[in-house]
Amino acid sequence: MPHPVPRPPTGDVLHLRAGGTSVVLDTSGNRLPRVLHWGTDLGDLTATALDELRTASQAQVVSSMLDEAVPVSVLPEQSLGWLGTPGLAGHRQGRDFSPALLVHRVEVVEVTAPLAHRVEVDATDADASLTLRLELELTTSGLVRTRARVTNDAQDDAYTLDSLTPTLPVPTDATEILDFTGRHLRERSPQRHGFTLGTHQRDNRRGRTGADATLLLIAGTPGFGFATGQVWGVHVAWSGNHRTFAERVNTGEGLLGGGELLLPGEGTLAPQETYESPWLYGSHGTGLDELSARFHDHLRGRAHHPTGPRPVVLNTWEAVYFDHRLDSLVELADAAAEVGVERFVLDDGWFRGRRDDTAGLGDWYVDETVWPDGLGPLVEHVRSRGMQFGLWFEPEMINPDSDLARAHPEWILSAGHRLPPAARSQQVLDLAHPDAYAHVLERLDSLVREYAIDYIKWDHNRDLVEAGRSPHGRAGVHDQTLAVYRLIDALKASHPGLEIESCSSGGARADLGILERTDRIWASDCIDALERQQIERWTGLLLPPELVGSHVGSPLSHSTGRRHELSFRAATALFGHFGIEWDLRSASTGERAELARWVATYKTHRDLLHTGRVVRVDHPDPALQVHGVVAHDGAQALFALASVATSVWSPPGRVRLPGLDPSASYRLTPLTPDVALFGPDRRSAPWWDTGVTLPGHVLASVGVQAPAQLPERIALIHAERL
Repeated sequence: MPHPVPRPPTGDVLHLRAGGTSVVLDTSGNRLPRVLHWGTDLGDLTATALDELRTASQAQVVSSMLDEAVPVSVLPEQSLGWLGTPGLAGHRQGRDFSPALLVHRVEVVEVTAPLAHRVEVDATDADASLTLRLELELTTSGLVRTRARVTNDAQDDAYTLDSLTPTLPVPTDATEILDFTGRHLRERSPQRHGFTLGTHQRDNRRGRTGADATLLLIAGTPGFGFATGQVWGVHVAWSGNHRTFAERVNTGEGLLGGGELLLPGEGTLAPQETYESPWLYGSHGTGLDELSARFHDHLRGRAHHPTGPRPVVLNTWEAVYFDHRLDSLVELADAAAEVGVERFVLDDGWFRGRRDDTAGLGDWYVDETVWPDGLGPLVEHVRSRGMQFGLWFEPEMINPDSDLARAHPEWILSAGHRLPPAARSQQVLDLAHPDAYAHVLERLDSLVREYAIDYIKWDHNRDLVEAGRSPHGRAGVHDQTLAVYRLIDALKASHPGLEIESCSSGGARADLGILERTDRIWASDCIDALERQQIERWTGLLLPPELVGSHVGSPLSHSTGRRHELSFRAATALFGHFGIEWDLRSASTGERAELARWVATYKTHRDLLHTGRVVRVDHPDPALQVHGVVAHDGAQALFALASVATSVWSPPGRVRLPGLDPSASYRLTPLTPDVALFGPDRRSAPWWDTGVTLPGHVLASVGVQAPAQLPERIALIHAERL
């Protein structure tokens, strides 16, 4: 849990401490502050020690360099000699291209949880007519975050802002980079490489976070893992175009930075106009799990974080697709209620003209030809079975074949007198257009109000290509992103208690900007449990399990064609926000009974799964993936041993179970209900049938023999402190 917060710092070398993190900020002089240290807590340092640390951190002047060492601030400046990526880049028709900002205020501002410290810095370049506000905060969980705001102070002259990208330093021994890529149905794929001299830059111009976006950009000591090595990572909390980079120059400085990627013209600031960058979050730790835990603790500490039991969801998409019939959906709802579902979500296909994915987007009226009595009969039946009701929308999109597009073609984002290339037969609705925004808000608000909708699955199924605004055709991704934020905020303000899921072709909008206003993300449109083992493992670096939708799909995966046992599908979904996306009408009596037992297992353990500390194991055999959740008080834990491939090891050897109270003893028992985990001879590790009791430190350092499973099976182990 977050550590107690030490008193606010004083002096011109500020020492911010919270959650096991120290940030030492040199604010001396009149230039932007420099981070002397970001990482492990340095303890209580005296003012003299901080002054000495500053002296010890000053670089030596060597041959063929400037006469003075170059200070590298949170927003590095070329005017001081920095020749890497500038923190602030822009110009005034070619002039004022290299700002020199002079600080006139540094203030440590009083804050309340989940913040521990906040520093505000005001600076001005009078010659360039620019004012800057720099903010740096440390949360109680030990996250650092920073952003900047620049104002054009000129009276009659526009300023073209090209980029505003804060940075955080990493030490010289961080020589390896981990980031992520992906695609639709294969999000969050890790890639590792050296952190060498130069710039490793990840640009995203998709108009949404992107399935190929790097969720986190992480630098660390060689060979770092989930529990070993020192790591530092950053995340850009923005749902539009963005840039993340790792940079090392030949003087040794290493930086991680990021911000919004502005399209041409989006950064044009009229006189007295201001632009604010998104938050750049930074976390560190001994191993990836500690870095991850700071994000989890911070998100769980927010006032609006979902705290009640996360209800079991049934989503209708892969059950019925566009085949909406009241009798079929009532039958599906009855089957859902029988297995213990608590939230029934009607997916795409309920509105006017929507018989497939080529028409109807934008016409947010219940289709009278399919629903002559409206959605009321279905909603009433769902509620009569004790379930909440949710509904699918894609508010940012429009089909050219829709009444709305025919009435308002000027509401479609385009660069001029042509439509962008189509994707899924759809274009993008300009929500920054006041009339389009008002129309969509009215439609969503009316439907939520009419049916007392509990939950919205908010989808976003295409990239933004040539996203220009009418009538001028100027780039509009920045305005569109802010309009989406305003729309969600307005809807939730009008309907307290409404939950919203961020879905975007699956997991293409997973970032802390959208999660400031939504209640979970849909990790992927791929529900294949084998693929989900990786997708959710890495999505979970940023997000705790309760914010990641994870569903039990049908026996035959719709996206990959693989077949999996129900136990593998359900045990995978158990470690997220559990749901079902399967036509239960086609399930056998035995399958429904087994699924009901898994639903009961989830309900029994969801408090642990959605509040505990996530742990992942650096197991040497890639065929066995081990992870778990440990209660913060150490009273219990749940571990999963997932056989994701066939192995050259047989039996698989011992697995360590980390995170338990080292001084306590734990009783380990298998949790997996009614599962054929093992081969034809049905033999398992001897302890599996009897259980075993061992101290926490032994389980962490020695472990237990893993059962030799069939491929694509999961063994669950429950650990209970004695």
